[in-house]
Amino acid sequence: MRILETARLELRRMSAADAPVILALLNDPGFLRYIGDKGVRTLADAAAYIERGPLASYAQHGFGLWLVALKDGGPAIGMCGLIKREGLDDVDIGFAYLPQFCGRGYATEAAAATLHHGRTVLGLKRIVAITAPDNAASANVLRKIGLRHTRTLRLPALQTDSLLFTPPEV
Repeated sequence: MRILETARLELRRMSAADAPVILALLNDPGFLRYIGDKGVRTLADAAAYIERGPLASYAQHGFGLWLVALKDGGPAIGMCGLIKREGLDDVDIGFAYLPQFCGRGYATEAAAATLHHGRTVLGLKRIVAITAPDNAASANVLRKIGLRHTRTLRLPALQTDSLLFTPPEV
């Protein structure tokens, strides 16, 4: 089910059929370095990740990580969406892309559309983001969509510090 589209992208709900792209994404060296090892090593693991993560979030919150694909039947290139994380009062925008699709503006395009969707369609008052301190590319995307680094924190589920990006105070 399509959630939203941009000039070049479609964001839709994930399904078990997306296991191959999720397996590749979650084992990409950049994902492992900046986001972490989710222990997904097989297609069955990837299908279970989709079930426990995005699908459970859709059912519980009405949102989650969505699959990002190029428009007009193009390939899946990554994921972007909204996450309710333990230790954060606000909903968090998250994203990850296969390396061959990085550096083309897709992350910014999808994140801006997701932020707008969260605010206008879902009625979320405040959406924040976190990133690894050394993930300059993600921090740049967050700045481009209007968020700013406000502090460093450690979430219960993570073993390392994260930079918190928040919207400007009104």
